[in-house]
Amino acid sequence: MTFRPVHTLLLFTVGLPACGETKPPTPPAQPVVERPKPSEPRFVNVAPEAGLTTVLYCGGTDKDHLLESVGTGAAFLDFDEDGRLDAFVVNGWALDETPSQVRIKGRNALYRNLGDGRFQDVTDRAGVDGDGWGCGVCAGDYDNDGHVDLFVTGFGPCRLYRNRGDGTFEQVAERAGIEGTGWWSGAAFFDADGDGDLDLYVAHYIEATFDEVLAARRTSTWREKVKVMAGPFGMRGGKDRFYRNHGDGTFRDATDDVGMTDIAESYGLGVLASDLDNDGDVDLFVANDSNPNYLYRNDGNGHFQEIGTWSGAGLNTNGVAQAGMGVDGGDFDGDGLQDIFLTTFAKDHATLYQNLGNLSFNDISASLALKPLTYETLKWGCAFCDFDNDGDLDIVIANGHIYPQVDQESSLNESYRQLPTLLRNDLGRLVDVSRNAGPGMQIPASARGLAVGDFDDDGDLDLLITAIDAPPLLLRNDTTHPGHWLKLRLVNRHGAPAINARATVQTGKSRLLRELRSGSSYQSQNALEMHFGLGAASRIDQLEIVWPGGQKTVERGLNTNATMTFREPPPVTAEPTR
Repeated sequence: MTFRPVHTLLLFTVGLPACGETKPPTPPAQPVVERPKPSEPRFVNVAPEAGLTTVLYCGGTDKDHLLESVGTGAAFLDFDEDGRLDAFVVNGWALDETPSQVRIKGRNALYRNLGDGRFQDVTDRAGVDGDGWGCGVCAGDYDNDGHVDLFVTGFGPCRLYRNRGDGTFEQVAERAGIEGTGWWSGAAFFDADGDGDLDLYVAHYIEATFDEVLAARRTSTWREKVKVMAGPFGMRGGKDRFYRNHGDGTFRDATDDVGMTDIAESYGLGVLASDLDNDGDVDLFVANDSNPNYLYRNDGNGHFQEIGTWSGAGLNTNGVAQAGMGVDGGDFDGDGLQDIFLTTFAKDHATLYQNLGNLSFNDISASLALKPLTYETLKWGCAFCDFDNDGDLDIVIANGHIYPQVDQESSLNESYRQLPTLLRNDLGRLVDVSRNAGPGMQIPASARGLAVGDFDDDGDLDLLITAIDAPPLLLRNDTTHPGHWLKLRLVNRHGAPAINARATVQTGKSRLLRELRSGSSYQSQNALEMHFGLGAASRIDQLEIVWPGGQKTVERGLNTNATMTFREPPPVTAEPTR
């Protein structure tokens, strides 16, 4: 993730402007929404009083090895099925500097939502404390028993926690066939082949041994000022893995079989599993650090073709590979296609790829002024979310440097602990409202993971943020907004969240699209429910749900300011032939 000059790739594709011409970025179309007056955002950190106090470790104070910089992720999930969002945070290890050795083996933490603003630490009873250096988390019901399971990545073996449905989990990674060791980062469950079982993709960051971590010394120089850790250049990238679900609780490494061979051994971090071309199957985007991003097109049968560079989403508009870290997808411009937002290193801007259809993308970062808005910070977890319920998607980013040494040199004008970014969508124009977004947004941290969900069930979205060597932040959304809202809980035939189901809400001329996803952000898991800000609309004209497999549910004339649950309909059986 170290930002260094990289080579520009020259692309020769049909339709590029003639030499010397510059094609202006396409301005995003605007959703037609009856908008209330913009609200003054207000987020408050309630983690201490809520009971989220676990310190999340990541190496030593000086951060001599790249492993000590990546941090950990977080998840909002309803593990006990009581209708309230619980919180899970992944933990790493703390190291002593001299001699280099393990000081503390951090424990993951699972917090049960008590419904009164407080959480109870149930880690021990649940059995999800972990036994290794953790990194990321994603969620999904992999065994179709109706309970949401957890997959935790890390430095060492991954861990698959099977939810027993009684408040406890069983660690079954070895039995399930996904016990491979390595340095694993982002991951996502998704049904690649449409057989009704959730498959799994895991990004593999870098090949390294623990002895190398302990022996590491700072040998690179940041901006010719301070000595910092080396990497990722000069380190061997790991090979990402795709695991096919057999439907009997076990997986098989089918990476090569499905066309996902990681030939470039790029430094994979963020993973987005989404139907990006609206063809009914799930595609996959991988945010690669300092290498072109991957975009895998699903052919509808669970076989994939990597088209990242040719799609326009592998490189930025200058043909340069960025240090991709976090990623999210959402219909930012209201055209019914999900766009891609990518976070990057310091001294580089975040990138928004506008979806043009048919898995073709256009970098519109310049037209959105993302350089002045995001250039200075080092960006990690990210999410499209309508924080003020005005009917369009805003963007939130967790920020934090990887080099503590930047605090030692004032001329760098950089900080190890940074403030989060909140970009409000004002009719397609992004406005930085971060410094007027309440006290929770003014807490400096070397932040990493970000999960979004409505933990207090008041109809607006709250934020769960992890930070290096600190407890998590739980930013309660106290924004006073006049906008209406709708929350959807979509469950499949087994009673678990219907991963990659899509819903479109129509109010007047406005059409809002959401997708239920495992993974994304940065090593984190958003709540497995859909949130729609509806602006001034007090009535929903039509709700259309497209379930995995293609069946549809259509409802009309629904009330707003409500949480609704819909179950996937039974499969349609063909009439017998006479």
